[in-house]
Amino acid sequence: MGSKSCDIAILGGGLSGCLIALALHQQRPALDVRIYESGNTLGGNHIWSFFDSDIAPGHRALIEPLISMSWQDYDVHFPAHSRQLHAVYNSITSQQLDKVVRNELPPEAIVTNATVKSAETDNVMLEGGERIKAGGVIDTRGAGDLAALECGWQKFMGQMLHLSAPHGLKRPIVMDATVDQIDGYRFVYCLPFGPNAVFVEDTYYSDTPDLDTQAISKRISSYAGHKGWDIRQTYRTETGVLPVVTGGDFELYWQSGGNIAKAGARAALFHPLTSYSLPDAVRFAHFVAEQDDLSGVSLSTASHAYAARSWRKAAYYRMLTRMLFHASDPHDRYIILQRFYTLPEKLIRRFYAGSSSLYDKFRVLAGKPPVPVSRAVTALLKK
Repeated sequence: MGSKSCDIAILGGGLSGCLIALALHQQRPALDVRIYESGNTLGGNHIWSFFDSDIAPGHRALIEPLISMSWQDYDVHFPAHSRQLHAVYNSITSQQLDKVVRNELPPEAIVTNATVKSAETDNVMLEGGERIKAGGVIDTRGAGDLAALECGWQKFMGQMLHLSAPHGLKRPIVMDATVDQIDGYRFVYCLPFGPNAVFVEDTYYSDTPDLDTQAISKRISSYAGHKGWDIRQTYRTETGVLPVVTGGDFELYWQSGGNIAKAGARAALFHPLTSYSLPDAVRFAHFVAEQDDLSGVSLSTASHAYAARSWRKAAYYRMLTRMLFHASDPHDRYIILQRFYTLPEKLIRRFYAGSSSLYDKFRVLAGKPPVPVSRAVTALLKK
């Protein structure tokens, strides 16, 4: 039991919370910023990846120290089309995130094994009774009530494999959809972290959030065997089930997390189709650090307005997600992505960054649709 105080209390030590803390520390070092994380490390057990073009040049300094690996290009494979794309691709590990944040922030700024019981705009109650009085509170503890949104699911299992011989990959495979199409659109994702180390992730765009980890683990082993890779050791496994948003009620979703400031998935700040959160997390961290008023009510108002604008801007991507889930049968969803990856590289980069131009939006929809026209029209008009 007791009471403490700080200028900014950040609830959750994931990617979004850590980036906000770093941005505030770098731009406003006099602030007393605290991260309250329920686990014993920051970042959980994740790998986040992004393209250089996802990050504005002025924001690069925030993310640069976190990068664990970079590659100059990447491959995609589909049954009727393979392609090498020239774009710098980067990955961040949760271990690197934890290390950088601990090195940059003072020790008292990181409070682990701290479970939040309740929170308001200017105070936080922890399990055990400790109360934190804060100038402002930002909640980044994962998704709110997803029942307020219309969702499909992107679910995955990834394993870091140590092989008995070099894997031979020169660059990442961002999508290998030549695998059997099971439980929706399925693809395998490979990141070469060293000559004998490769991260292999089996991903599904599915109608259900159920994740059969035992079956997927066997499929990863089978994929490695098909590549001729002999697995000596599997020394890291991560899983995830992420919403892929086709629609819903933003205001209802926002209110499900209370009236305090929010960030990350809690604020619906992610790409509706890819569930890609890192570009939004970087942009929002800078937005917070640039606010004149960091008091709790002001932060809540500003973060709500920011997230509402982002929701409106993302309407086009939610429409494309409806097409993916409603205009084709689950085992044929790969055809939509197969066609998408024949489009110009710059268009693909802007798509991932969530900054598609009007021409890009027209170009994605132009031409012969890769799905039945009647179902495409129905999906496009679906509320």
